Amino acid sequence: MKKIALIIISLIAIVIVIYLLTPTTFYQLLKISPSSKLLDISYTTDAPDSLYQFQYADTIDNDYLKELRTSYNLEQLTAGDTDEFAKIKTILDWTSKQWEHNGSNTPSKQDALTILSEAKQGKKFRCVEYGIVATAAHNSIGIPARTLGLKTRDVEKVRRGAGHVVSEVYSKELGKWIYIDPQFNIIPTLNGAPLTGVEFQKAIYTKDPGLTLINKQGEVSKEDSESYIKWIGKYLFYFDILFDQKTMNADKYNSINGMTKLTLVPAGHKEPLIFQRSSKINYSYYTNSLNDFYRTPELILSK
Repeated sequence: MKKIALIIISLIAIVIVIYLLTPTTFYQLLKISPSSKLLDISYTTDAPDSLYQFQYADTIDNDYLKELRTSYNLEQLTAGDTDEFAKIKTILDWTSKQWEHNGSNTPSKQDALTILSEAKQGKKFRCVEYGIVATAAHNSIGIPARTLGLKTRDVEKVRRGAGHVVSEVYSKELGKWIYIDPQFNIIPTLNGAPLTGVEFQKAIYTKDPGLTLINKQGEVSKEDSESYIKWIGKYLFYFDILFDQKTMNADKYNSINGMTKLTLVPAGHKEPLIFQRSSKINYSYYTNSLNDFYRTPELILSK
């Protein structure tokens, strides 16, 4: 009887704990969704590896980008902007308004013109498609950009929600890459200066009071900023980019020894080989060096 009583008490205790947990915490406990705990991470500044060569399209004379720029009047859209950063905010704002987010839908082809065409028909897409369109749209007006994949530190262990997709654009005026999230229409800044994805993570972890989220309309509301920062922090752990940033409408991207991407891994942490318990990550090289990941883009003068 004592054993039965102990079992009953234990079961009651478990039920109470589950009841007190929020749904998010409960899912994290079962490794269904990612942990929200942030770590103090860092990267090296080792010399860039000559193996990793990135290809960026001629953003003005590329035929695909010409069509995108002309079809959606992107030059006219940004004509009133007085500087490069203003143009970046305009394209970001425009991208965020092309459709409403749906985390399940995918387009018939993963390129900006297809996505925008199907969005006109009423289709809604994921963060992935926002990143693709924002990247291509910036490239089309002469601002180099790349789609940036984000993954949580427990990407191998959880069943869902281990990734998010944004973009980074290269500001020639500022001489740096800038993180933008076109799904949420957000750019993180620190004391007025726009940040890379890595810098954004550091500012969140240290709770830097100078961290502010902005867009074309100005500062994002306090409520929306706090909500986004709380949500996005866990995704700013692993970062990946394609080597081939010039292929806009092909199903196959150029690779290096069969690898299509480079993943930035925090120093001292493991290289992820599985995505959400089931999908092999067998397409990426890995680096700990910021000098590999944040190189100045060199344009490829070809159509």
